[in-house]
Amino acid sequence: GTPVDEDDAPPPPDGPGLFGDAPPPPAKYDMPPLPDGPGLFGDAPAPTAVQPVSQGANETLSVGTPAATVTARAVAYRVLARKYRPTDFRDLIGQDVMVRTLRHAFALDRIAHAWMLTGVRGVGKTTTARIIARALNCVGPDGTGGPTADPCGVCPNCTAILADRHPDVIEMDAASRTGVDDMREVIDAARYRPLQARTKVFIIDEVHMLSRNAFNALLKTLEEPPPHVKFIFATTEIRKVPVTVLSRCQRFDLRRVSVAELAAKFAAITALEHVDVAPEALDLIARAADGSVRDGLSLLDQAIAQRGGDAVDAAAVQDMLGLADRSTVFDLMDAVMAGQPAAALAITAQAHERGADLGLLLGDLLELTHTLTRLRAVPDLADSTALPEMERVRGAALAARLDVPTLSRTWQMLLKGGAEVEMAADRRAAAEMVLIRLCYVADLPPPGELLRRLQDTTARPAASSPGPAPRAVVNGPAIATAAPGPRLDTFRDVAMLAAASEPLLHGHLLHAVHLVRFDPHPDGSGHIELRPEPSAPRELSARLAALLTHATGARWTVAVSRAEGEPTLAEQGAAAHAARHSAATLHPLVQAILDAFPGATIGAVNDSRADAYGLVDTLANPGDLNLGEPEREFAPPEADEDDV
Repeated sequence: GTPVDEDDAPPPPDGPGLFGDAPPPPAKYDMPPLPDGPGLFGDAPAPTAVQPVSQGANETLSVGTPAATVTARAVAYRVLARKYRPTDFRDLIGQDVMVRTLRHAFALDRIAHAWMLTGVRGVGKTTTARIIARALNCVGPDGTGGPTADPCGVCPNCTAILADRHPDVIEMDAASRTGVDDMREVIDAARYRPLQARTKVFIIDEVHMLSRNAFNALLKTLEEPPPHVKFIFATTEIRKVPVTVLSRCQRFDLRRVSVAELAAKFAAITALEHVDVAPEALDLIARAADGSVRDGLSLLDQAIAQRGGDAVDAAAVQDMLGLADRSTVFDLMDAVMAGQPAAALAITAQAHERGADLGLLLGDLLELTHTLTRLRAVPDLADSTALPEMERVRGAALAARLDVPTLSRTWQMLLKGGAEVEMAADRRAAAEMVLIRLCYVADLPPPGELLRRLQDTTARPAASSPGPAPRAVVNGPAIATAAPGPRLDTFRDVAMLAAASEPLLHGHLLHAVHLVRFDPHPDGSGHIELRPEPSAPRELSARLAALLTHATGARWTVAVSRAEGEPTLAEQGAAAHAARHSAATLHPLVQAILDAFPGATIGAVNDSRADAYGLVDTLANPGDLNLGEPEREFAPPEADEDDV
């Protein structure tokens, strides 16, 4: 947008004021000339010719410039975030839905009495509130206009609101005025008609900071305000605003501005400022802004000042932000995914020498992991202009080599590693440890493949134990011997098989099934009778039979019985745990420990021989650990504390 000077407001109209004739305006610059001759401390020094010192692209200051002039110029400078603050809806970027709704509301004369603007910092909440205030009170250049979505910007109301000195537009910071007394002042002020505007507008920023009593005091006025009053609330924490307040407002969620929109806006501003900033540098600033226009303009101001008026390139912005070059991030990802810790640490050392923050470098890797996962899930993104060139070309090639489980594992490790870096005393050491871990797990198969290999290993019969003969598969004249299926000697083996492939079925077998009969046959087939609980699905027996037949290659039948059967596996495990706990409690050594340390309790009692369901095959009673024998050693000398 066009720069706006807050000092360009027209003078107040001539004529009598509210309390009589207005005094003649003071002469703004009618100061008496300084007398010639010596000053208080001797003769004034003669002017000297000095070399001007550059202060930017548009002005110069001399060494001998009077201090008042230097001070005036320093005070006159406004940061880019203020200088280029939008003045109407046309200047707002990234908020098309809200702008369209407000334009239609003004065109149809369906203007709400209260708005709630929410969004992250710097996306334009307060700016939008001021634009709405001007739209409500604009009278046009001729003074006869009404509310409009395109305020003129030249009428007394528009200029006064722009200069933040309009008596009928009251801005309040709820972070510093949180009490009910502050809200009573607002309520009392709302009763009186505006002094010179059409509508009195109350803008309350960070409204979520108000106390509960303050919100309650405002509810009645907010629900039925006088016709000349409008409320505009702004907040970054919409969840902290009571629903009773939200229900009385029109809510607009201001979204984060995209990187492309931010970069385009910054390019337009640098053109107006006559500053040369490389497009790559603008892209880096837009990414660092994280959707906030104000944050991005502040970073742009800093980058321009850092270069002292010279051209701003990507390297300068990287040094300022402590970022690593984008190609460095890709090189590091290549080294990590290839399992090369030496190469990864060398890249990290080079980045550290250039001043890059290794915590931010891990953040860049996390962002790249997300981008690669998106490219893997949606390959068409490689042809989209929404991604930078390097992500589209090099990222697409890298995503093609990596599968989603590997990327998901990398995401989890980087997410946890980033937290470790933030808590570590030595950030570099913590970051390098994260990268080394990533390198050493890079060649590991994903969890699903590990589980499949584990199933294959456990399914092979031991050499000393007899098992079913290998099955022959006849294919024409040739005969091939197939690998034997998993051994199912107990019903717990069946449950473990279901846990590997059908977790929901495993849950029913664990909690909602009573075993009546389990009869495995030497040829790999078998027969099972079950009594399911009412909560079990009706198709449970059919699903279990299909799973067993598919896994073993032999026919299994699963029948439903009305017999009582055994307790469920979960009940058997709980009983075994209670028995072990009781046996441990009665042990003399444990009783002596409890007596010596009052208040101590027994935690979990583990048995290394127990399976995943807490049951032991070798003992008749799973809870009988022979802990009651005083002569038996409670734990072997080499046992760890966790085993005791």
